[in-house]
Amino acid sequence: MTRAWRRAAPVLGIGLLFAVGTGPAHGVTGYLPMNLDPLLQYDIERVLLLADEPVMTRPVAVSRVQAALPAACAVDRALCERVGRELGRYATRAAITHLRVEGAGAGGADRALPNRHGLPIDSAWQVSASAHLQVYDWLRVNLGGVAWDGDEVPLGTGVSVGVPWAQLDVGWRGHWLSPFTDGAMLLSTQAQPMPSATLSNPEPLTRWGVRYELFVSRMSSSDRIRFGDGFTSGYPRLAGASLSIEPFSGWSLGVNRIMQYGGGERGGDSFGDAVRAFFQPSKFSNIGETVDRDEAFGNQAASFTSRFLFPGRTPFAVFLEYAGEDTSAGRDYLLGNSALSVGVQVPQLWRDFEFTWEATEWQNAWYVHGTYLDGLVHEDRIIGHWAGDERAFGDGVGARSHSLRIGWRAPPGGLLEFGYRTVLNRSYSPVDYQRAHEGRLRYTQPWRQGMLGGELTAGRDVFGDGYTRVGAFLQFHGEPAPRARVPAGELPASAGDAVEYFVDVGVNANRVTVDLIEEIQRETTSVDVAPHVALGVRRAVGARSDIGTRVELDDMDGNLLLAVRAIDYRYRFDSPLALGAFVGAARYDLATPAYGIYGGVGAQWRELLPNWDLGVQLRYAYKVARDNLLPEDPQGVRPDSFYNVASMTLSLSRRF
Repeated sequence: MTRAWRRAAPVLGIGLLFAVGTGPAHGVTGYLPMNLDPLLQYDIERVLLLADEPVMTRPVAVSRVQAALPAACAVDRALCERVGRELGRYATRAAITHLRVEGAGAGGADRALPNRHGLPIDSAWQVSASAHLQVYDWLRVNLGGVAWDGDEVPLGTGVSVGVPWAQLDVGWRGHWLSPFTDGAMLLSTQAQPMPSATLSNPEPLTRWGVRYELFVSRMSSSDRIRFGDGFTSGYPRLAGASLSIEPFSGWSLGVNRIMQYGGGERGGDSFGDAVRAFFQPSKFSNIGETVDRDEAFGNQAASFTSRFLFPGRTPFAVFLEYAGEDTSAGRDYLLGNSALSVGVQVPQLWRDFEFTWEATEWQNAWYVHGTYLDGLVHEDRIIGHWAGDERAFGDGVGARSHSLRIGWRAPPGGLLEFGYRTVLNRSYSPVDYQRAHEGRLRYTQPWRQGMLGGELTAGRDVFGDGYTRVGAFLQFHGEPAPRARVPAGELPASAGDAVEYFVDVGVNANRVTVDLIEEIQRETTSVDVAPHVALGVRRAVGARSDIGTRVELDDMDGNLLLAVRAIDYRYRFDSPLALGAFVGAARYDLATPAYGIYGGVGAQWRELLPNWDLGVQLRYAYKVARDNLLPEDPQGVRPDSFYNVASMTLSLSRRF
């Protein structure tokens, strides 16, 4: 990326000369930094949750946080004023918004720090900067970059033009396609940002809160792109799309797609090819009887996401992601080689604490591909989840990861953070992996016109090699912006919505259809009766409607079925009767985990006893799939096995 940085450096220098003025700027918006400013990022997460604003992708637009401030002020005035002052720098006509210098000493395993734009752990220094110039309401020049010992990239450098409902960003703008904060399966900040063109709407459309993001990027050069009888060299492209809606305040649903294509002599560059591959991935991206390797469009991945915000004395968020590296069973709507992520975030625990937990499990074949042998990699780093770099290069092994973050807003205004990450790759790989662990302790303290802090990171990777890093940083925020008047604000309209926690206990009657070899040879088990347990939360979104999420545990034919509801809807009648419908994803705990879509309907008789409800539900997990990876699995017929799980539950629900 050195050549790209040199091209951007003159523009950066000119922009910094202009970045001395003040005065409000309107029109196109800037974006807040990702994983570069811990204090600001911590406060922004709080503001958005308190304002009932579910974030599905990042970076977060400055205009979105500004719009959320009035509602957050009604809950936490000090937080609102603090963020208002920070956003003042981004609202001026021109300013230096960020300048950070970091020094560190490290030893041990060679690796990149998770989600730090490709920063290697052994770099003795890092410098990052950003500035902007609002030329017109519709034109904004963004300048920035990150450099470390051995490399540099113009992160944040680019030009933004447009209007709030259609803004075009051209340059090195980062992308994070997930509501999760520590890991994204499709695209994150694990690798360096790619030069890209992005069209999005910082302000939502319609009362459904529609947000979209379309982009095309250029990946780093690869010499291992299969073409014809050999290989071709070139720069693959990465196209992406994200669409989310907010049907009710505090709840969003999203769908994301990325497509790796082109490079060297490979075709697939036409708009028509891209459209066909986007809407019919099984036909135009998968190698088969009608499409050979050279005709296939490329490598695709997709995800469905949701994020629920629950107000109350201790507001919190629950977020889910169901992703697939490919399609399954020849159907475009079924995800193959699946990944399931769940997370919980409590941004205001006992007022001064923050808690976030995220867990992800994925099947095999993630980030590897038969045509693009380097896989979904940019500048030697996986572009998705940080744990994808915790394995031998090119090994498409499944894994499970956890991350935990606890923050304390310590007096007088500092932030003490403890983080923990772990990942364990599946044992069927020929590589002898160990469980990886990483702990991180960081303290950040405001100081004059910036902040200073230190960080200690230590861990052991999947090969059993240990590492440590000790760093200190000084961050300068530029001249303080004029103190903006912080609106008094009102509580979000949904702040009074009732929030219910509940536990279901009962029995399920189930039957499993097993399809190991051919569909015509499917076998169905006899009906079995087993315990059923569920834990959930819901909030009122209307006079009669509730929406929420839940996790269910059931014994199905001697194996554990874990189901997560991304949509759990209930309609309450005037009588005690309530009807519901739900959809989500299921994990079947076999020799290797199987995944599939899951849904059903139910009825409930409320207040059978005080705070107790009686419910019955019909549930179905469809095409729950796993690849045949083990020696005892069926071989030579097809690569995967399928399971359909039908069940009916009768349960008592205790509300809290």
